[in-house]
Amino acid sequence: MSLIKEISDYIRSGETSSQKLGLEIEHFVINENGIQIDFHQISEMIKEVGEKIGAKLVYMDGYPVGYIADEYTTSLEPSCQFEISINPYSDIHEIGRIYNEFIDLWIPLFAQKGYRFITAGNLPLVELGVITPDDIALSPKKRYIFMDDYFKTSGKYGKYMMRASGSTQISVDYSSEQDMVRKLRVLQKISPVLMILMENKSNPDSTLPGVSDKTHLLRIQEWDDIDPERTGFVPHSFDEDFGYDKMAEVICNVPLILYTEDGVTEGVGSKTAMDLIAEGREPKNIDHIISMGFFHFRVKTYIEIRVADAVPLNKALGYVALLKGIVYSDSALTLLDKELESANDASSVQDAVERIMKDGFDAVIYNGKTAREWADHLIGIASGNLPEEEKEYLNHVRAIRGDSKAQDNGQRYA
Repeated sequence: MSLIKEISDYIRSGETSSQKLGLEIEHFVINENGIQIDFHQISEMIKEVGEKIGAKLVYMDGYPVGYIADEYTTSLEPSCQFEISINPYSDIHEIGRIYNEFIDLWIPLFAQKGYRFITAGNLPLVELGVITPDDIALSPKKRYIFMDDYFKTSGKYGKYMMRASGSTQISVDYSSEQDMVRKLRVLQKISPVLMILMENKSNPDSTLPGVSDKTHLLRIQEWDDIDPERTGFVPHSFDEDFGYDKMAEVICNVPLILYTEDGVTEGVGSKTAMDLIAEGREPKNIDHIISMGFFHFRVKTYIEIRVADAVPLNKALGYVALLKGIVYSDSALTLLDKELESANDASSVQDAVERIMKDGFDAVIYNGKTAREWADHLIGIASGNLPEEEKEYLNHVRAIRGDSKAQDNGQRYA
């Protein structure tokens, strides 16, 4: 069986009648001066906490880098961004409960050492120009060392992305190939609005170095410019014949940078999985091959939505509610597909992103409407498809600003 067929079958295996949502939030763990925690310090804490709660520890290159608990997993990103990945649930309240248990476990431990959690699209000290990414150490994981070297030559903002960015990611289910294609298409079209709704900056006027006219979506700007071979919108996803096979072809032709097999990580540069096969090798780690595509959306055995900045839980749960009310409603998908029919390729959607980067909510994007009008429209659609007890979560995503400081004070979240 060819690798393309294997990956296509792998994606197909995700088909389910379930309508669950998974939530991931990356956190910066900083001291009173805004400096991130040292890798070895947090790695040791992960080991202690994991053993204490009876979780399965995850090691990479000999270091504890996360643990797997019953309802969530944790992991360390390139510069010790501390991620929680909550198992998929359909009940939004349940997602919040699990996060609160995680935060209640860790906040006191960090406080003892003078550290605290914050969420932001970019580390505030970097966003504000107090320090640069060069002032931030990478974790010693080989994966990130290979990636760091590669991104020095592929784009402008690899250091910013790896050392100083944080995101919120949502995963959603699909029931068939047709359902996956439609959900991905609609999600990509509305993603510029999702990006600005979930923007989390420290200063509304801050920009990336050398980009004075774009005061919005800094994290998206960083990702867009690190490497055109693996970023942006999913190639061919607006084609009429797009499906599992074409998605698998895209995955197999992304430069891998590195490859890990049998516990050994090696740098492979710009070689793709297909290149390795041509050399007589048999790449089998499908999860890793998929993970090296940094598109705004990933298709695994679910659709991973990667366009939001890291935000406090209240806003994250509002985001979950917004997506639940759209993605799991046939009428909502049909309506938006029709309303956004003119945005029929990736360049049309990217044009909306570029407008929002400059003008934020005031940007005129689709059908002569502003991003703000589209945001209100999406929230209205979602509200009409949620049970009464979940509609209140949308109040948090409606707030353009206002709840972003709650987490800085170590508070629990509803």
